[in-house]
Amino acid sequence: MTSRRNVLKTGVVGGLISASGLSPVLAASSEGSVTIPDPISNAERQTRINAAQGMMQAQGSAGIVIEAGTSMLYFSGLGWGRGSRLTALVIPAEGEPVVITPAFEASKLAELMVMPMEVRTWDEHESPTALIASVIDDRGSAHDFRGAIGLERSTRHFVADGLRQEGGGREIVSASPIVSALRQIKSPHEIALMQAANDITMAAYRATYPQVSAGMTGKDISALMHEETKLLGARPTFSSAQVGEASAYPHGSKKVHEVANGQVILMDCGCDVHGYKSDISRTWVHGDANVEQIRVWNTVRKGQDIVMEMAQVGSSFGAIDDAVRAYYEAEGFGPGYKTPGLSHRTGHGIGMDIHEDQFVVRGNETPIAAGMCFSNEPGIYLPGKFGVRSEDCVYMTDEGPRLFSPLAPSIDDPIG
Repeated sequence: MTSRRNVLKTGVVGGLISASGLSPVLAASSEGSVTIPDPISNAERQTRINAAQGMMQAQGSAGIVIEAGTSMLYFSGLGWGRGSRLTALVIPAEGEPVVITPAFEASKLAELMVMPMEVRTWDEHESPTALIASVIDDRGSAHDFRGAIGLERSTRHFVADGLRQEGGGREIVSASPIVSALRQIKSPHEIALMQAANDITMAAYRATYPQVSAGMTGKDISALMHEETKLLGARPTFSSAQVGEASAYPHGSKKVHEVANGQVILMDCGCDVHGYKSDISRTWVHGDANVEQIRVWNTVRKGQDIVMEMAQVGSSFGAIDDAVRAYYEAEGFGPGYKTPGLSHRTGHGIGMDIHEDQFVVRGNETPIAAGMCFSNEPGIYLPGKFGVRSEDCVYMTDEGPRLFSPLAPSIDDPIG
């Protein structure tokens, strides 16, 4: 492989946002570099905290508790790994947030803190959930917020159990109505970061595609894509390539297939830019495609068009999935989730996590709103033969959906 190194240009790009406030324009330069906006600032994180507290106060909640993970990053910028000992971010309904952590971790935590926040520690014989309760008691002294304590959805059971015993009789509830509600509406800055991630993934696809040759395995192709993404300066989050029959199963097969004439190649790849993700799939045939492969590819591509037509502010995510499946069934696939056909949901939310709210799936009546981001990936799978998935991600504006990456032109030109 010829070595290439494309240097990322860092800095806020002037004119990124259109009058709608949600249309970043990030283009690869003639040298192949991609302009990267600055990371999320502490000022934007503080705006998120303020919004969460406003929602808590409106609901009469006492506070929310967030363990290590992307939600902690979202509000504080603190990257921390989970262990058996609890480190958590406590956002009370009023006052400054507090991070609680084991006492012996305090020095390490101080090195990783991005936002200035109070840190309270607990020793090995002490209860971290009692410490959480004391934070909420202290912060709620000005106003008697005796309401529920909300737990971010990935918080472990022992935290909930401890707060039920030591939380002063407060109800323990899900914090998703606050955390998810905020995270699923992306700011222009977040969308610009996601645009950069998608631009890099597409640039890596353009570099990888011509290098694929007969005799390669899926692992070989994945390694190429992984390396090209790194050369572009981003962190690969996944680089999957399924060859031949393995493409018939959405997450592949343990069987090893080699690239040969007439074999389907399905790639699913993404990267991370300042904590925000891309997720793009492309499918093509090495050499000559047969009539069935062309028909299935074109049907999937039409499914993507239906997603774009149906994705309008105020309509539901479930209606998108229903419309795609109705078209597929008319073409002889399915019904429902049966194969040959679409065995998974039509899409998923995306942002700091690859899979976030909202899901483009039957029964999801959530209204689509400007700022929501989700994947458009209505694949078709023929077990024992091959599968096709074209995936591009979408961000919603008041005027309708906008693509982070251009839809694949054809089975013979999958990258564009």
